[in-house]
Amino acid sequence: MRGLTKGFKRFFAPRDMTVGKPMTELIMFSIPLLLGNFAQQLYNTVDAIVVGNYVGDNALGAVGLTNSVLNLMLALFMGVATGAGIVVSQYFGAKDRLALSRAVGTIIICTFWAGLITTVVGVLVSRPLLVLLDTPPEMLEMSVMYLQILFAGIIGCAYYNILSGILRGLGDSVSPLIYLLLATGLNIVLDIVFVTSFGMTTDGVALATIIAQSISAVFCYLRLTHMTEVLDVNRKTLKLDKAIASRTLRLGMPAGLTQAIFSLQAIIVQSLMNSMGPLVVTTMTAVMRVDGFAMMPNFTFGIAATTFSGQNLGAKRLDRVRQGAKDSVLLALICSSALTLSILIFGRQLVGVFTGTEEIVTLGARMMRILAVGYIAFGVTQALSGVMRGMNETVIPMWVSVISTIIIRLPLAYLFASLSRSAQWPAGNPDSLYWSLLISWVSACLITAAFYRWGKWRKRAEAYFAPDAKLG
Repeated sequence: MRGLTKGFKRFFAPRDMTVGKPMTELIMFSIPLLLGNFAQQLYNTVDAIVVGNYVGDNALGAVGLTNSVLNLMLALFMGVATGAGIVVSQYFGAKDRLALSRAVGTIIICTFWAGLITTVVGVLVSRPLLVLLDTPPEMLEMSVMYLQILFAGIIGCAYYNILSGILRGLGDSVSPLIYLLLATGLNIVLDIVFVTSFGMTTDGVALATIIAQSISAVFCYLRLTHMTEVLDVNRKTLKLDKAIASRTLRLGMPAGLTQAIFSLQAIIVQSLMNSMGPLVVTTMTAVMRVDGFAMMPNFTFGIAATTFSGQNLGAKRLDRVRQGAKDSVLLALICSSALTLSILIFGRQLVGVFTGTEEIVTLGARMMRILAVGYIAFGVTQALSGVMRGMNETVIPMWVSVISTIIIRLPLAYLFASLSRSAQWPAGNPDSLYWSLLISWVSACLITAAFYRWGKWRKRAEAYFAPDAKLG
């Protein structure tokens, strides 16, 4: 019994990835993280399934076309969360309890103010932005309602994502998973109750989401307050440390800008997509929900690589960073290849979960076949970018996103759409949206690999360890 209790405590304890085999540590850290990402994706997916099956295709499209606007407004949180994960993992690897405690306290304070600003701005700009994007009239009111409710409760969502990022930086990817699974179950129940029993539409699924995510945020905070073996979270540490805040933002803002860049190009492409009609908008919603699951291994191993390299940077273990980079890429390749194969085989069935409209299912399955190989390329990009972020290099991934999305994807999307106009598709064939995305993903992979292998960041990283150190 004592051995079982000891093993249980170790399972939930912060994971020190500066010791042990890199591959084993990455896998053990990534499994709960992957399951957590799966549960996280269920939030939006369940929203889409419930409104698509109980309300209709227009409601499904209304939920989907809010994504780009929501993600743009969340760019600030993305920056804070990324910087937080890097700073926390490095202080944890260096075993600096005082700095770690101050960092966590500072991040909690910063999140509150960022959440307050985002709530006010988000609620005010939701309608004007959706109108500007030429949102189909039959979807506009449901989209505005869905988006404004999400922004009204954005602080709960932000705290979950940032506090769970802190826990992962400490090597604990299990606790966020447990809390998220509980919240996901609650979200599913509330979605069904609000829509089927109370007659709500997109407002019901939005309300369910913010309630569930706020509860998971409370659990994450309570978990941090009980991790007294590695840090202190109390009134003394819940203060703004300007130096740590500055470092967190300096490391995280490139990731936030990356999120903003992705969102801006998505908004511009969405305007093109909206011009193609409600059928394409609804199909895109279903495809992007499936896409979210296909992306999970890529983002998972990117986060794992950041935490691993960050901890080992703090511990000054360059040899482990080297091996961890190779193992992260290998894991991303294996998992993304398996999921890509599943998409190629079961594409129609996956899209069919969201709607029974045959035309949408057929179009969606074709779009997913176009994207399939791109998931493998994107996996390599995320793994290598994760290693660089953990080593304090957050600017290169930002520039890669600028090149691949703004310079490559946007012009190609509009060019392909212009060249493919026909009687059936007067605004352009919707396949153009996906061919341009596929090309941008492959381009990002090649550019990231080149930066990783020959970029100047390597010399700065090697100089941190020893004069003769080499990343290999």
